[in-house]
Amino acid sequence: MRVSLVNVQIPFVRGRAERLADSLAARIVARGHEVDLVRLPFKWSPPQAIADHMLACRLLNVNCGQADLTIALRFPAYLVPAKNKRLWLLHQFRPAYELWGTETSGMPDTVENRSLREMILQADNEHLREAQSIYTKSRTVAERLKQFNGIDATSVLYPPLDRPELFGLGEYGDYFFCPAPMTDANRQHVAVEAMSHVRSPIKLVLAGRPDSEDYGLRIDRSIATHGLKDKVIRLGSISEEEKAQWMNGALAAIDLSKDEDSDGDAMLEAFHAHKAVLSFTDSGEMSELIHNDNGRLTEPTSESLAAAMEELGANRSLARDLGNAAHRTLKQHRINWNDTLDTLLG
Repeated sequence: MRVSLVNVQIPFVRGRAERLADSLAARIVARGHEVDLVRLPFKWSPPQAIADHMLACRLLNVNCGQADLTIALRFPAYLVPAKNKRLWLLHQFRPAYELWGTETSGMPDTVENRSLREMILQADNEHLREAQSIYTKSRTVAERLKQFNGIDATSVLYPPLDRPELFGLGEYGDYFFCPAPMTDANRQHVAVEAMSHVRSPIKLVLAGRPDSEDYGLRIDRSIATHGLKDKVIRLGSISEEEKAQWMNGALAAIDLSKDEDSDGDAMLEAFHAHKAVLSFTDSGEMSELIHNDNGRLTEPTSESLAAAMEELGANRSLARDLGNAAHRTLKQHRINWNDTLDTLLG
């Protein structure tokens, strides 16, 4: 079978969506199919450029009718016409949807932008229905599709890890592991502050590069102010293999991201390593997989997080039970590449 895999690419920017497209293409090829990975350049600043990209996608015959199946991932790539099109919907254009009218939208509420927003909604309402199937990367995305466009998703299809084989059952050590780029949205500063309330002999290990010098200094000042130099370890950037070793030996993992565009990898890495995940009730959409049977969702305060850390630190049997339940979550939701490919290609 010939498969055309269509995604957008902001020039010189590579994130989770780009890595996911690469992984999906490689695994389809491994199944014996022929794949053409099409990356369409996309720029949404200034917002008025969006209309040009939408029109370009509608006019673009990406496979000249030669593909047996077209799989599209993101706006506006999913607008391309194709005879047999399936969507793995990672996100619609969020500034025109739930972010509209907020400070983070990036689209001020002007006459021109209201017209552009209406154009985006109309295009989605019409052309999303061209797809034979629409799979969404989370329940949250499916709910928005229904709320804003009146379209029912075929099912939720959570993106698997690129290299799940690196992670597996190890010891339950004396530290919580938090691997993520160090940003204000990922809230490592709250995890550090939580450690000032923790009295049990457990540590916090942070892995990731600060997105700015100021944020790195903020973390360092917090460690110094609270006297935590022996309780908080900063690893900086580490390899995937090193990250797996730290995760496999952790007591549990911490993922506090409140940006739902966060890739969710830390949570899945923890699940593969049989580790519970501590997160916040306002964290990203991937936290919809975390509950009291496989981790802890607390109020977004350092005190609440510290209480959950103390609970697991004092009860390793509980940490083990939650971690094993976290691993079972992967099977319950079919978060693996074999089931993902069966769904997308079947």
